[in-house]
Amino acid sequence: MNLTKKQNAAIVGMILGDGYLQPTGKNNARLRLEQKASHADYLEWKMKLLPKLFQGGVEFLERIHPITKKTYHYARKQSNATPILGKLREIFYPNGKKQIPINLEKFLRDEIAFAIWFYDDGYYYPRDKCSYIYLGNVSEKEANIASKAVDRKFGIKNKILDKKNKGFVIYFSREESKKIKTIVEKYYVPIMAYKIPS
Repeated sequence: MNLTKKQNAAIVGMILGDGYLQPTGKNNARLRLEQKASHADYLEWKMKLLPKLFQGGVEFLERIHPITKKTYHYARKQSNATPILGKLREIFYPNGKKQIPINLEKFLRDEIAFAIWFYDDGYYYPRDKCSYIYLGNVSEKEANIASKAVDRKFGIKNKILDKKNKGFVIYFSREESKKIKTIVEKYYVPIMAYKIPS
């Protein structure tokens, strides 16, 4: 299966964001994408970027929170299994747990990687006109790798903040958020427009 530079970068953006690479056998993996049900259009947009990997429609499911008993509705889709995703799993899940590889910059081959990553894990704070990408449960070393890769690859200056219980975030000032807007608007998805810095 041959994928374009843009498609490979899109997959990396999904892996950095909400995507999960599930192993299927020794050398293969598949990409599982999940969004809240109201963002199903965004999930379909991702699928259309990768028509060789995704066939059929979005699946809808619900989960009941074990403590609050509140019902949550999700949209989900799993890709076909392929060695291409198997190799990426070796890089991004070296010990079975997702981590940011030291050579991340090498995989950010197109701006679409950043756009998807920001749609998934980014946040724009209107009051201060600044932006964040939440990195979740990563080490400080991984956070710094991500920070430097974004600066070097896309020219977006940033710094790492420790949000304690929320983990590390990449922080972008008002001026740098304007650069984010320029990139993300190239891949405009109406349902996700609220995330684009204004």
